[in-house]
Amino acid sequence: MEAPLQTEMVELVPNGKHLEGLLPAGTPEADNRRVEDPRQSCAESRGFLQKSLSKEPHFTDFEGKTSFGMSVFNLSNAIMGSGILGLAYAMANTGIILFLFLLTAVALLSSYSIHLLLKSSGIVGIRAYEQLGYRAFGTPGKLAAALAITLQNIGAMSSYLYIIKSELPLVIQTFLNLEEQTLVWYLNGNYLVILVSVIVILPLALMRQLGYLGYSSGFSLSCMVFFLIAVIYKKFQVPCPLPSNLANVTGNFSHMELAGKTQLQGEPEAAALCTPSYFTLNSQTAYTIPIMAFAFVCHPEVLPIYTELKDPTKRKMQHISNLSIAVMYVMYFLAALFGYLTFYDRVESELLHTYSQVDQFDVLILCVRVAVLTAVTLTVPIVLFPVRRAIQQMLFQNQEFSWPRHVLIATVLLTGINLLVIFAPNILGIFGIIGATSAPCLIFIFPAIFYFRIMPTEKEPARSTPKILALCFAVLGLLLMTMSLSFIIIDWASGTSQHGGSH
Repeated sequence: MEAPLQTEMVELVPNGKHLEGLLPAGTPEADNRRVEDPRQSCAESRGFLQKSLSKEPHFTDFEGKTSFGMSVFNLSNAIMGSGILGLAYAMANTGIILFLFLLTAVALLSSYSIHLLLKSSGIVGIRAYEQLGYRAFGTPGKLAAALAITLQNIGAMSSYLYIIKSELPLVIQTFLNLEEQTLVWYLNGNYLVILVSVIVILPLALMRQLGYLGYSSGFSLSCMVFFLIAVIYKKFQVPCPLPSNLANVTGNFSHMELAGKTQLQGEPEAAALCTPSYFTLNSQTAYTIPIMAFAFVCHPEVLPIYTELKDPTKRKMQHISNLSIAVMYVMYFLAALFGYLTFYDRVESELLHTYSQVDQFDVLILCVRVAVLTAVTLTVPIVLFPVRRAIQQMLFQNQEFSWPRHVLIATVLLTGINLLVIFAPNILGIFGIIGATSAPCLIFIFPAIFYFRIMPTEKEPARSTPKILALCFAVLGLLLMTMSLSFIIIDWASGTSQHGGSH
């Protein structure tokens, strides 16, 4: 009899409880047997596959309890991020038609890559992104996946905290009805971002399972729905073009009075400034694909959410993914469209800042700022989970769950990200690089090559249509990454970069 090769199998409990053992899985035939008959391996029965008389085996040491709806909330919240504030700027630099095409393409490709992840996970019985990398390419594959997840999610968390740093002082200033910002500590963004991290984010990040954050995710999504409604409403309230003295308006003028002022600029000029563009290419267009890729990255959270799902199946998890992506696709497009049609070429890379030109003390925009701040604050713990798991995989993979280590990793991560947000001179450039590197890896390249390597050739030969499509998918990701990085570097070198697009 042929001696079985040894390989690594990891049972993942989200946030770091790993139970690793050496399981026989040296050949594709062994992989097939593992899927078809989980009772053949005692180690697997004790580890991944929990026997049940009435249900399919689960790949965890606990029964998943998160409902379909809560899972949709968690995954939608993982998809949604600060990128929604930069999509109107992206539309201004691509045009409506090109933007819609790119947004649709990225959404569909993101759904397809989740399909590849779920199929790979079903073959080997692993629901951890890093361990799929291990099964495909050994330790280098695991480290590459863990590094990409860490960079991507640190960039995402930094963007959320950067919004808190820049927006929270303006909210407090508006509440206090101050015309100019003073030097008091409670109007200092650096102090405020630390305060929010300690009081709100850290306690939520210390929860052991993602399922517990379903309620906060639902509330976070409702805040962003309110943001979307306000953006649509403001489209019909803000005049176009904006008068030069409109920044001093305090909200006492009616829409008709504001519109009357715009007539002073002349009808031809007003028509030119208020005409939407359907197809545009410029130096800032290079940031559009990284912005969109960054806005749809949720892949590190897919497998943990799958693990905690009640009665999990690949079909059910795919439905959750498709529904979450569809909801965010609609929200992204509407926010970008109405934000762009409000300000046209004058829209800033951070949409909320543009509304300050209209009325600094507008009550609705104040409420929107509070809603967005709430949403991004509640999203940080969701994004921190995969980073902590990646660190566990790289540094503590053979150790049992430990509360001191669990707390220490979260504390160190939040401390480092706070320091980055406080001291980085221009954080938007970092997001451009992260969005052009780690996001294509997590969406396009890794799911495709993991699938190609993990799927047994007996089921799908190397020249089968699914595997050829997977390879084409990986090549597309490489092309997008190379193109985006090249354009961004050229833009930086030319000195014309405005670091467009808040990620």
